[in-house]
Amino acid sequence: MKKLYIKQKVFSIGEKFTVVDEDQHPRYFVKGSFLKIPKTFRVEDEKGNEVSKITKKVISLLPKFTVELDGNDAIEISKHLSVFKAKYAISAEDIKVEGNWWDMDFEVSQKGRKVAEIHKRWISWGDSYEITILNDSLEELIVSLVIAIDCVKADENSNAASSSD
Repeated sequence: MKKLYIKQKVFSIGEKFTVVDEDQHPRYFVKGSFLKIPKTFRVEDEKGNEVSKITKKVISLLPKFTVELDGNDAIEISKHLSVFKAKYAISAEDIKVEGNWWDMDFEVSQKGRKVAEIHKRWISWGDSYEITILNDSLEELIVSLVIAIDCVKADENSNAASSSD
């Protein structure tokens, strides 16, 4: 079992943040595209090697994000039409996300076995997530999934703010 923490700064120009382990050592670096279309986030390991790329699809009726691992689409998060509340679907091979993932408190399972738990920490300034990884072979996928869900949330929040102006 391994614990990782994603800590984002509230006023991060260029959308850069770090994923650290329990000893606060950097494990992954996340770099977002600033004012670029399509919106992308690159996840790199501590050696600077790209682990995954998260991209917001531009040509799509409803918001859609994809996560590429090793150059292949591994996860897709898409919004569905809904009258009262935003509904999103997460599709990945044999991966299920259950719980309140909109508030970042959920479990990830593969083939019916729990492989990770994610919890948002409310005591910090900025967003901070605790990730408990139960299957080390899925570490990069889990980290990328959490970042992708956070991207979807941020996109939804910015859309809601701009439509209320």
